[in-house]
Amino acid sequence: MVSSDPSTACPPTVEYSTSDQTRAAMEVEALPEGAIVVRMLSDYAVLRDQARTC
Repeated sequence: MVSSDPSTACPPTVEYSTSDQTRAAMEVEALPEGAIVVRMLSDYAVLRDQARTC
């Protein structure tokens, strides 16, 4: 649900360095097929996108 109240604060997003992103991608690739954490990371990406546009 999205609030139309302008006084509602948007959460900050953390910036990750290119090396951190590369390391994370390598770690995700090393996960076993069907690892639940991959879906959780996808959900997190959506939340980050929403926070950036807030």
